[in-house]
Amino acid sequence: MIMIGTIANVCTICAGSIIGSVLKKGLKEKYQNALFIACGLAACGVGINAVVSHMPDSKFPVLFIVSLALGSLIGTKLDIDNRFNHLVNKHSKSETNLAQGLSTGILIYCIGALSIMGPVMSALYGDHTFLFTNATLDLITSMVLASTYGWGMLLAAPVLFCWQGAIYMIAKFASEAFISDDLICELCIVGGFLIASSGLNILNIKNLKVLNMLPSLAVPIVFFIIRGIVM
Repeated sequence: MIMIGTIANVCTICAGSIIGSVLKKGLKEKYQNALFIACGLAACGVGINAVVSHMPDSKFPVLFIVSLALGSLIGTKLDIDNRFNHLVNKHSKSETNLAQGLSTGILIYCIGALSIMGPVMSALYGDHTFLFTNATLDLITSMVLASTYGWGMLLAAPVLFCWQGAIYMIAKFASEAFISDDLICELCIVGGFLIASSGLNILNIKNLKVLNMLPSLAVPIVFFIIRGIVM
């Protein structure tokens, strides 16, 4: 089955990024600064909402703390944040911090109930509703981010395709029980903290190396795999 929902989601991000990049050229610096603030506040809001919405449903209330701690240690050891920033900014001619924009965009696009459950529903039931809804939201988000960070935000689209494609394939061929509501809940909580942290970075409130925390998302997955084997 073709991943229609994911393809639509990728197309809206590309379209939004192109529109936002074109609009950016006609914006004065004070308006660009206003968009930076808007992006930062939006990221904080999305992240906090993800945490608050899913934490009451968590059956493992300490897991997100362990995930953030272990993930941060692993990411710091690998120095993911500095490597990513150096790689992106080295090839970027933009005066804005494209690496910051990409990391924020990728987290917002990929880490959320719609973006995770969408490919699962698409693979198991052929229902693309979640992904079409997510695509609509990402269209607006990508326009705002691209109007702030420029054409480079297009690079987030293939990352989303690989992310949702991987989830789709796992749901299609692995055990349906593997991608459970509990796992999605934990991923959304951890992801919410990462998105909110990106918002704090954009607002220059605290310089958090968010990408060094990215391995935190793998901890709940490993936990549920081990739990499934043991039980």
